[in-house]
Amino acid sequence: MNLGKLKIEIENYIISNSEELESFRIYFLGSKGLIKEQYGELKKISNDQKRSFGKQINEIRIIAEQKFSTAKISINTAKPENKEQVDFSMPGDQIEIGAHHPLSIIRKEIIELFSKIGFNISVGPEIEDDWHNFSALNFPKEHPARDMQDTFFIDKSKEEIALRTHTSSVQVRMMETNTPPIRTISPGRVYRNEAISARAHCFFHQVEGLYIDKGVSFADLKQTLFYFVKELFGEKIKIRFRPSYFPFTEPSAEVDISCSICSAKGCSVCKNTGWLEILGCGMVDPNVLDACGIDSEEFSGFAFGMGIERIAQLKYKVNDLRFYSENDVRFLEQFKSAL
Repeated sequence: MNLGKLKIEIENYIISNSEELESFRIYFLGSKGLIKEQYGELKKISNDQKRSFGKQINEIRIIAEQKFSTAKISINTAKPENKEQVDFSMPGDQIEIGAHHPLSIIRKEIIELFSKIGFNISVGPEIEDDWHNFSALNFPKEHPARDMQDTFFIDKSKEEIALRTHTSSVQVRMMETNTPPIRTISPGRVYRNEAISARAHCFFHQVEGLYIDKGVSFADLKQTLFYFVKELFGEKIKIRFRPSYFPFTEPSAEVDISCSICSAKGCSVCKNTGWLEILGCGMVDPNVLDACGIDSEEFSGFAFGMGIERIAQLKYKVNDLRFYSENDVRFLEQFKSAL
């Protein structure tokens, strides 16, 4: 092809949109384009003409590249045709604000309340061995108390590896690796092999507390829990302690509060009693202290544990535990105001 005609064709080529721009690039500058083709003609030209011919091709290539760049900038900065112009004085589209999960809100509130009276936070693994999950907590082998918690076992070998059934296992690890005074809460997820219903789930969330020092008494436990309940539910809430049994505490108790859903008048949630159990507690059994390397003759302590779902149920009057794990946006967005 005559180089002069090629130059004229490049200069007269009309580029008005991105499609024509791409056609220009392929036709002239592509790997099989006309300019590449002209470079292939160099081998057919005598040596005394190669220098001049090559210079002309380079000049034409530069002209083509400059035209391509100029056209590309022009097309990219041109106002879109047949499109509504943007009015920057108009208010922007509303951005949806997310919400914290209700269990996260309650968990944070519980942590803040206990942090104010000196409790720190401790965490541990969700997969535990028998020692930390049962034996160190005064659950002897084959003891009926182990049946209180239906367990998801991962490995039934000698160590019996399982998903933890409570965050008391974290308390064992704290006692093994720290010397009193110990004042800690252990929030986390736990697992039990239970049928899923409005009142039960195969996984849920707990916060357990532990305080060990010299001279700790049941009165200290009661005052701590009175403070917590009053701060969380208000001064008008009523509280009662009932004797109970847990392998790792002695004496043990369950704490009830007046039902906030029916104002203690009686409803299906509180089974028409006007009371709802919110946590278990007691003085740490001396056997547990000794098993974890703490002298039970010198130190004493108390422990307590609660389900975050149960607290959220009372706080927000949501009486079906399944709502908390179904990730229904219609349910979760109701808690934006709680942020």
